[in-house]
Amino acid sequence: MENLTSGSSFLLMGFSNIWELQILHAALFLMAYLAALLGNILIITLITKDHGLHTPMYFFLKNLSFLDLCLISITVPKSITNSLTNCNTISFPGCVSQVFYFFLFATTEVALLTVMSYDRYVAICHPLRYEILMSHGACMQMAAYSWVSGGVNAILHTAATFSVPRCRSPDVHQFFCDVPQLLALACSYNIGELTVIGLSLLLDFGCFVFMDISYIHIFSAVLKMPSSAGRFKAFSTCLPHLLVVTLFLSSGFFAYLRPLPQSPSTLDLLVSVFYTVVPPTVNPLIYSLRNKDMKVALRKLLVNRHPPSS
Repeated sequence: MENLTSGSSFLLMGFSNIWELQILHAALFLMAYLAALLGNILIITLITKDHGLHTPMYFFLKNLSFLDLCLISITVPKSITNSLTNCNTISFPGCVSQVFYFFLFATTEVALLTVMSYDRYVAICHPLRYEILMSHGACMQMAAYSWVSGGVNAILHTAATFSVPRCRSPDVHQFFCDVPQLLALACSYNIGELTVIGLSLLLDFGCFVFMDISYIHIFSAVLKMPSSAGRFKAFSTCLPHLLVVTLFLSSGFFAYLRPLPQSPSTLDLLVSVFYTVVPPTVNPLIYSLRNKDMKVALRKLLVNRHPPSS
């Protein structure tokens, strides 16, 4: 019997032991990572440099892009390196870091997405009160509360996960140190971590319900708009956002509520991609390429970098 806190290392089994499939996995993950990196850095740069984007909506979007950068960076680069070097070992401190930072950024992102849905609700349904309800101080407080909630949740999950003895081999059938696979290594049920998971999922579900209610009010207000162009713009912005949020949370619910099979499952690996890789990669496409203000800011940035010659 070996304790999870004994300083041992773990083996991330990944997607396949076949070299050609490892290269394919590394290439696909590298493309997704570069797309997420470029897209989110571009959003942060545009919002920082363009004073016309210094509004509550873009303040939260800038925070979301930073979170997406961090969320994908704690899992994907390590997985790419493992595939290319054919070395699947991750140290105990590295595994602890992945668990802590994954929950820090994922929980903060869920809270921030909830705040962003509230921001859109106030902007569309109560425009006359928008500047009061979404003042600079209120935005800073909501962003701070999101980060604090992420920090508390990360500490609870990390402390509970690595507090039990391990009786099985250190093979983690995942491409990163995900909690369900780590719990499968324990000698007995980890009641502490299961309790934390239950509370986290309950809070996540509460956030999801809040977002749904906000969007129901938004869609009701949008349908009353006389302009078809205005309705199309609102729906084209809100629906993709709601789809990505639903995919992010539902895949997480599935992974953490589903009993682990006795043998390794490819389904678990694929589902984890939907809450670790897909949102950071897709969010910049939804919030930048479909956004007129962001396109204008990008053109201004390019013109300033390459002024027309006289």
